[in-house]
Amino acid sequence: MSVNVFPSEVASPATLPASIRASGALKLVTVHTDSGSAAGDVAESGPLRVRFPRVREERLEAILINTAGGIVGGDKLQFEIEAREDASLSITSQAAEKIYRSNGLTSRISVSLKAEAGAELFWLPQETILFDRARVEREIDADVSPEGSLAICEAVVFGRDAMGEKVERGLLRDRWRVRRNGKMIFADALTLDGDIKSTLNRRAAMSRKIGMATMVCVSSGAMDRLDAVREALEGEGIEAGASAFDGVLVARILAEDSISLRAAVLSALEAAGTPPPRAYSL
Repeated sequence: MSVNVFPSEVASPATLPASIRASGALKLVTVHTDSGSAAGDVAESGPLRVRFPRVREERLEAILINTAGGIVGGDKLQFEIEAREDASLSITSQAAEKIYRSNGLTSRISVSLKAEAGAELFWLPQETILFDRARVEREIDADVSPEGSLAICEAVVFGRDAMGEKVERGLLRDRWRVRRNGKMIFADALTLDGDIKSTLNRRAAMSRKIGMATMVCVSSGAMDRLDAVREALEGEGIEAGASAFDGVLVARILAEDSISLRAAVLSALEAAGTPPPRAYSL
């Protein structure tokens, strides 16, 4: 009799010293000025950094950087992003974030977003790449004023397809909560635990596709963008759908590969009127 033991599922947290786990926090507050939007308050700790490319636009563009080069088991990252009254912020990441194989510990990512009256806040990081036996939990909590605008788009790729890498086991737990003036308007939860490969292969799940993305836009004109977003998601190699209700537009995308996923996400963001920073398009 033989027993297969998967380190990503049963290893003790004590196997990785706390001293080599990454713990980082980033706070960014954007304010409106006579010359446009600007960073009013920035606080960085651990491996997290933020940079602001020079662009001639009223909207502030911000680039998130993880100097650790990726996320491994036990890492904890916190983001607190706020757009004050009439400020405009579009934020992305320097590159695709990588969640590496875990030795048993679960990484945790916490994102807090707030858009005040007249503000625009676009949270549009580049895709997250999950390696085999990665373990990560992510929570996104957002609050937008009835007179504000909010866009959130997160894409996940299971393995680096160009490298022939596959994801068979691991943990992905994702929880979203979006409120308008404190009232819940969108909630979503996803858990893939253990045999991820079988779930990805199911026709009722991802039907062997390796990339997925969710986009949520909240604004007074979100519903007017629905037809344009649906048209933008008619490309080959993807399956997608979009709906709109009460000032909220939601789109979901499945793709056969990372290139198709990125192209679909960029098209959907443009159609939704929430173009990402230039760094995302490079």
